Amino acid sequence: MADEYIDILNQEGTKINQVQLKSEAHQLGLWHASVHIWFFTKNKEVLLQKRAAQKDTYPNLWDISVAGHIGAGEEPKEAALRETEEELGIITSIESLEFITTYKASKNPTPKIIDNEFNHIYCCKFPYDGSALQLQKEEVAEVKLISIDALENALNDPYSSLNYVPHGAIYYDKIFSELRLRM
Repeated sequence: MADEYIDILNQEGTKINQVQLKSEAHQLGLWHASVHIWFFTKNKEVLLQKRAAQKDTYPNLWDISVAGHIGAGEEPKEAALRETEEELGIITSIESLEFITTYKASKNPTPKIIDNEFNHIYCCKFPYDGSALQLQKEEVAEVKLISIDALENALNDPYSSLNYVPHGAIYYDKIFSELRLRM
């Protein structure tokens, strides 16, 4: 989980010609960009990753298929391809990424981290055998396929939802409706 340089954004999501280390941006609550990639199957399943135990935010919780920060000077789709290869060992193409939306999110996962992000969200068909994945151990503990209905039910249950990164109902409603259109 190396620190990296990221572009700083204003509250509207526009670059302001300032670059900071990710750790500094989180400490100061500066707006920045990330990518979220949701892999889905024709069987109405989504791929989830369990965050590694040593992650500084939401360790050991189930999360999006792939997520990561957009590096300084990097375009969102380039970051999506890079993060997918780094975290899961999957090499995919820009053409396979379907843009869903950009979602503005502000979270305080720990007292020392203020995570103000614009999430560039994509989805992609997952035609791979899960055993062929090469997980980045520093980031990903394990992965699983889960039906979108089972995931939605888990997130709506007050107890089982504690096993998932809390992105919020508005976020998940948007993602699930978009994924169902493509499944």
